[in-house]
Amino acid sequence: MHVRHLTVVDFRSYESAELPLELGVTTLVGLNGQGKTNLVEALGYLATLSSHRVATDAPLVRFGASQAVVRGAVVRDGRETMIELEITPGRANRARLNRSPLSRPRDVLGNLRTVLFAPEDLALVKGDPGERRRFLDELLVARQPRWSGVRSDYEKILKQRGALLKSAAPVLRRGGRRGARPAYAEVGDAATERESALHTLDVWDSHLAQVGSQLLYARLRLLRDLGPYLGKAYDEVSAGQSDARVAYKSSLREETAARIASGEVLEAEELQAEILASLAEVRGQEVERGVCLVGPHRDDVVLTLGELPAKGYASHGESWSFALGLKLAAFQLLRHDLGDDPVLVLDDVFAELDSGRRERLAAMIADCEQVIITAAVPADVPSELTGRTYAVSLGSVTESA
Repeated sequence: MHVRHLTVVDFRSYESAELPLELGVTTLVGLNGQGKTNLVEALGYLATLSSHRVATDAPLVRFGASQAVVRGAVVRDGRETMIELEITPGRANRARLNRSPLSRPRDVLGNLRTVLFAPEDLALVKGDPGERRRFLDELLVARQPRWSGVRSDYEKILKQRGALLKSAAPVLRRGGRRGARPAYAEVGDAATERESALHTLDVWDSHLAQVGSQLLYARLRLLRDLGPYLGKAYDEVSAGQSDARVAYKSSLREETAARIASGEVLEAEELQAEILASLAEVRGQEVERGVCLVGPHRDDVVLTLGELPAKGYASHGESWSFALGLKLAAFQLLRHDLGDDPVLVLDDVFAELDSGRRERLAAMIADCEQVIITAAVPADVPSELTGRTYAVSLGSVTESA
């Protein structure tokens, strides 16, 4: 798989730009702030419908413009597919595949797969759990696009259940936990109102357990499959300086969480029952706090080097190696699953690596079908990674001799 051509209109700093691409290595060279990352961000958006830099679409549209357009020609198995996205803040985005409109933008997912490593990915090691959950879920979607729908369903259920906990909290607090004797006798409308709220919460518990168990099961399988690739990638990047491992930290009941942390992949049916049981245990706390305390949205991925957690103990170089190892492991997993390579994007990465890590990374990616690199100066890129080079300056893109 490779991208033959990228077009952007009113995207970030670009009024318009055309970027021809080919197999092998393409390098975008330019000083910071000139627009290199904007181009690879556009490429990533075609693949994932999201940005690795911002959480909303508004910053992606050039100041003064009403919408942005990103278009890419993707070649796989000798067939070309044209992907086009219209990004309109405040309104639903629109997507076309081979010029034909799609009912949902997410229907383009799977036509282009990328693995992008950028300085922001250091947050995979040093950041909060949300960064690591997002990494897992985006890799799930890259493997099988249908997980995008499951993620969306779970987020909607979580939002509705959270709104219920907040709005019905005064009613639900009457009499404490379910089954407890109320501090005063509830009569008439008050008792009916509370029973109705409890019933509604039970319904949302069931929805959350059903969809959440699917997402959790998929994450556990993914982490099991990713682990061996991570160990090998980290060893190659760091020259075998330490043992890199991952484990899943669940918000379920202690005994179940321990089984999951040991690497056991529970079946979806058992996970669904465990989510319901865990929700029942913390219902009183949820009512008091007005938040959902159990489910995939509360989980984390624990990264360890040797016997110590990477977060807080790994050096800066080790943290870089771990984050890079995760992305290279994702690349190898997708290569194995799909039978061809995703597009590998390295955004301003080599400048952050010492000479040894640069050389080892260059050797690891030498056989990739398509690699796109950004760098402030050509000297940042190892000499063995040769190919087309483009100079990027103030939103213009020109091929270097």
